[in-house]
Amino acid sequence: MRAALARIAVAVTTMVALSFVVPLGLLNGQIARDRALNAAVQQAESLVPVLTITADPAALKKAVGSTSAGAAGHMTLYPHAGPPIGAPRTDPADLRRASTLHRSFTTPARGGTLLLRPVLLRSGEYAVVEVFIPDSEFGRGVINSWVILVLVALALVLVSVAMADRLAVRVVAAADRLAQAVTRVARGDLAARVEPDGPAELRAAGEAFNHMADQLARLLAAEREAAADLSHRLRTPLTALRVNLNGLAANPADPARMSQSQDALGRLELAIDEIIDLARRDDRETARCDAAEVVRRRLEFWSALADDQDREVDVLLPDDPLPVPVAAAELAAAVDALLGNIFRHTPHGTPFSVTVHRGRDTTGLLFSDAGPGVAEPEAALRRGASGAGSTGLGLDIARRLAESTGGSLRIDTSPMGGAQIQVWLRTGEKPLGTRSPRSRRRRSGRR
Repeated sequence: MRAALARIAVAVTTMVALSFVVPLGLLNGQIARDRALNAAVQQAESLVPVLTITADPAALKKAVGSTSAGAAGHMTLYPHAGPPIGAPRTDPADLRRASTLHRSFTTPARGGTLLLRPVLLRSGEYAVVEVFIPDSEFGRGVINSWVILVLVALALVLVSVAMADRLAVRVVAAADRLAQAVTRVARGDLAARVEPDGPAELRAAGEAFNHMADQLARLLAAEREAAADLSHRLRTPLTALRVNLNGLAANPADPARMSQSQDALGRLELAIDEIIDLARRDDRETARCDAAEVVRRRLEFWSALADDQDREVDVLLPDDPLPVPVAAAELAAAVDALLGNIFRHTPHGTPFSVTVHRGRDTTGLLFSDAGPGVAEPEAALRRGASGAGSTGLGLDIARRLAESTGGSLRIDTSPMGGAQIQVWLRTGEKPLGTRSPRSRRRRSGRR
């Protein structure tokens, strides 16, 4: 890039230099010509006073010899009468023309130019002064001037290249740092970042690169969390299957246990299918589901285990559809994770309740139990740090589901004395009341 910028500087500066060097050189040649002509005119004018005073040939010859042009043999005087004084070069026709025109003019001659100056004498006649200007006088100093102009132009080009190179160092350095950071990210170093520097365009590119790298790191972290969460979703049907298999070991002929085991196995296959579908799903698709219906189906699945463990379940669901902006499979996974936590972390016989609440622009899912509660709610919300032999992934699944809608997850103390997990999903709908008038309450226990 530095070489390209240097070439651009050379091209631009050369054009600029030529734009003033050529005119200045031509002007200098014209100035040299004018200077030579003016000097010749001055030499001719120096004889005018002598011619107006005397016509003596000796005096006139002395006057011609006293001039620099005369001393060099470049001046000739043509008096009105008598031979010319000096070395004549002018044709007779030009002499007659000078006497007729009564003004100075130039005419070409071999090796130079002749200046003819007619002078009016006291007698009314005209004498003519001839000054020879060699061609060398017209070019005196011109070559030196061209050399100086060319040297100045070259110096200007060199200075411009040096300045362009110094200015390019900052641009090239910023581009090199950006390229190195891109290479590091391409090799797997997701911590690579670049300090935005250089021109505005490169600074914008650096900021965009940092944003892209941050987004890539977040996406990879989200993928790792999703892999752990999807694995956690398999624990729910496995838990039910393990409970039923333990019961079958005690009573192999129990058809109810066998039916529940088959149902749990079907749920396990369905969960695996959902994991595959989730991996293939286009993130641009907008998913929605009926929260009340999803919770109802999941409670029906867990009711058998609740009956088996002699748990009393209090359910409050609206009969009307309650749409939320999440996929049914994701909401079902969150409900299963929270219900699974109740079954795993509270003793058998501990009652619990599930309430689906319709709020203003939000939908709340409240999971309450009469267990020992959560000693450190803030620690429980940290992924992998819930303690008590738990991975914390169940709460993390529900939390990320809520946050994906702009909602939140809270841990509080339930009216039953244990823990209450509140999952608030933001729907953005107009408020329809805090509770549906057609809400249905169901209580179940071991029958």
